Amino acid sequence: MPPPTESQKNPVRYMHTVSEAGRLLPSSSRWNSIALNFNLTPKSSISYDSIPSKYPKSVDCNLVITDKNHFHIFIFVTVAIFFAIIGLALLLHFLPQKHRHQDSSINLKLAINQALTFYDAQKSGNYPKNSSVKYRGDSGLQDGNSAKTNLIGGYYDSGNNIKFTFTTAYTMTMLSWTTMEYQTKFADIDELDHVRDIIRWGTDYLLKVFIISTESNLTLYSQVGSTISTNNEPNDINCWERPEDMSYGRPVSVCDGSATDLAGEVVAALSAASMVFKDDKDYSGKLVRAAESLYEVVTEEDPEKQGTYTNVDACGKQARMLYNSSSYKDELAWGATWLFLATKNIDYLANATEFFLSAKRDETNLDKGVFYWNNKLNAVAVLLAGIRYFRDPGFPYEDVLKLSSNSTHSLMCSYLFKKYMSRTPGGLILPKPDNGPLLQYATTASFLSKLYSDYIDHLKISGASCETDEFSVATLRDFASSQVNYILGQNPMKMSYLVGYGDKFPVQVHHRSASIPWDKRLYNCNDGKAWLNSKNPNPQVLLGAMVGGPDTNDNFIDQRSNQRFTEPTLASNAGLVAALIALQDPSNDSHDLKNSLWEWT
Repeated sequence: MPPPTESQKNPVRYMHTVSEAGRLLPSSSRWNSIALNFNLTPKSSISYDSIPSKYPKSVDCNLVITDKNHFHIFIFVTVAIFFAIIGLALLLHFLPQKHRHQDSSINLKLAINQALTFYDAQKSGNYPKNSSVKYRGDSGLQDGNSAKTNLIGGYYDSGNNIKFTFTTAYTMTMLSWTTMEYQTKFADIDELDHVRDIIRWGTDYLLKVFIISTESNLTLYSQVGSTISTNNEPNDINCWERPEDMSYGRPVSVCDGSATDLAGEVVAALSAASMVFKDDKDYSGKLVRAAESLYEVVTEEDPEKQGTYTNVDACGKQARMLYNSSSYKDELAWGATWLFLATKNIDYLANATEFFLSAKRDETNLDKGVFYWNNKLNAVAVLLAGIRYFRDPGFPYEDVLKLSSNSTHSLMCSYLFKKYMSRTPGGLILPKPDNGPLLQYATTASFLSKLYSDYIDHLKISGASCETDEFSVATLRDFASSQVNYILGQNPMKMSYLVGYGDKFPVQVHHRSASIPWDKRLYNCNDGKAWLNSKNPNPQVLLGAMVGGPDTNDNFIDQRSNQRFTEPTLASNAGLVAALIALQDPSNDSHDLKNSLWEWT
């Protein structure tokens, strides 16, 4: 046998790289290779000589370890640096980052306090003596007398003195939902007791608005106060008078079991609120039992008779021009979903998914992407997606729950991409551009997008997609912040649409109590007209009221008589509270399910 050559004594392996491979590959030549004189690379029988290299020059290096101690130190330091970088990255990811998505000039805590205070100014009945709103007193103490029932309490809907059951119930559902999702946040800013008081004032009233007879016949009161005047007699619309001074008649609108949408909304409100008051077992039980009784009656109604409350004159003619209801199936799905969450009775989930599918089939293009007092279908989709993620009931619900999450993804894409929904030049989203006021739609879009980002963030998912587009947790939160920032002053008008917030806000709010002096004098209808038509600012600041907002070109008219721009409502403020608390910085950076809706369910 011939003696070994020099290359056999000191074998040198050559390596080269190929970008597609993503690793070092063995080579049979020096060309485009790196020479290694220690056996750290695995042997391979595959030849890669035919794969061209992207490197223009050859590199020939002989790497020789001359000191093992230095080599060990080098390896140790390299590994330590690697783990230090990983540790730093994880630390930066999990540490709370204040105002990561919110402009530092926005004070959400203050805005939340003010937005809740608006509800204190809307209370009807025996007014609380300890209220921070000092220009209100007892009012509506004869409400219900015309129907021989007690309808004292509740809330005035907006700038007039009417009480609508439909929007009151929607408002209580929304406030209860946000309280259940974010009760730790409410507690952190000392507002939990405040929002619970607001909800209880509303649910105490809702318990009065329906009566179920022993024959399971339903009497449901939809409204107190009048929108229609006979012989030009004073009423809650044509008379500009403080609620404390009301001297005209206040008729009651009465419905039966055919008011499916109205009953469904009351069911949702009582069910959601029962979870808010879970620490008060007696009251919580009272609410959920009332919700179940009402739900049973309305769902047993002949399907041919089920319908919307504004279709029946005695029930909803008075409300038709202000709160006309276009469907009842979304309210049935809404109510059944909240009953399931409150009771954990799987039968209600079966009903909810059935109603959801039916409502989806009937959904019109006008309602797609919109969540407000008249359309809860998109909110139901988000709730059902949450049930899928955090409760996973499995068969036979998986298909419809998957549909709900897909629908939610489409909704999120519609918020984020302008090809689906237009926006004002200043960035306000326009789900229903021809149906103002506009801010009510932006607030709920902000809330749902931030809430859903919390859901997928908790699941450790960085984002999701709809049919052709993708979105991330960050983009959802940026969008949610952009809408709230617009409302709180970052808009072309450079004004806040939340009364009392910031240096510039509406001063001629369309609101009877705020626009008439609180000086212990009685102002009748004729006296009130002078204040309605006055060009002066309101003598009282209606703190925390979100007005209707600008038009589609970002223009705003601060004029008391132009209620399209300057009137606040219970329902729109509920969306604002939801968006604000969702964006409020938590005590930690992730959406914690502890003490949330999903822990309770």
